Amino acid sequence: MIRPALIDRTEALEARPWTRLLERALGAARRVPTMLSPEEQKLYYWLCAFWAEGAGEIVDLGCFAGGSTARLAEGRRVARLDCGLHAFDRFTADERAKQSVLYPQGVPPFEGDDILPLAQDFLAPWAPSIAFHRGEIDRMGWAHGPIEILVMDASKTAASGDAMASAFFPHLIPGASLVVQQDCLHWSQPWVPAQMERLAPCFRPLAHAPRDTVVFLCEKVPTAAELAAARLADADDAALDADLAGSEKRLAALGLAERIHATRAALAANPGERRAFAFRPPS
Repeated sequence: MIRPALIDRTEALEARPWTRLLERALGAARRVPTMLSPEEQKLYYWLCAFWAEGAGEIVDLGCFAGGSTARLAEGRRVARLDCGLHAFDRFTADERAKQSVLYPQGVPPFEGDDILPLAQDFLAPWAPSIAFHRGEIDRMGWAHGPIEILVMDASKTAASGDAMASAFFPHLIPGASLVVQQDCLHWSQPWVPAQMERLAPCFRPLAHAPRDTVVFLCEKVPTAAELAAARLADADDAALDADLAGSEKRLAALGLAERIHATRAALAANPGERRAFAFRPPS
């Protein structure tokens, strides 16, 4: 049940007001390398600057070099929120990531794959409000209280998506928390929209930011039984496609049916595959 005080806020989010922001609103965050699209960057900032009320922590699952965290942190700073901001990642970058993301955005070439010092340097303007959590996110738990905004950009396998949902979703606030599924519309990760479809009684899609992000409102905290039923690592392709068919219908209200249809085609072209990096685009 949505709290009456939040009805106007959900309607505001559905109107996608972040699209009207000027890029300079992001302040120092603009200097931090990111893989987010321009609209996604504004969304992350807006969620902390205008949505969050400090009712819980802000959690970024998939910080990389700090790009997403910086946009969240600048919004948090502007709103003067007292809550913590938590950045989770392995904090490593292989040569491909360096060449395709970091170096083109001004990071000087460096040896090795450790980017935690780099992320800490980039996020220094917002220290000490940021807590860094280094490791395999799907093996980490959560013990820091309620979560108001949960950004998920690390469900690169069905198994990791299962583990992260089980660890973090129980700490959401019904009627107030948002789950930002960064890869919900990426054709190589069909388990993301499928999982949210299995949890449809708990989450309502509110908005989309191109390229691939869908924002969900937590209307009910999923129970342990519901989370167990939403696990997809062992689901067969027919079951996964059935979930995607439901997602296609539900996300049609946001004009996203075609995107889920493309994800279903990718699933059909990659039978049995549950790892995003191994997906091949359908011919």
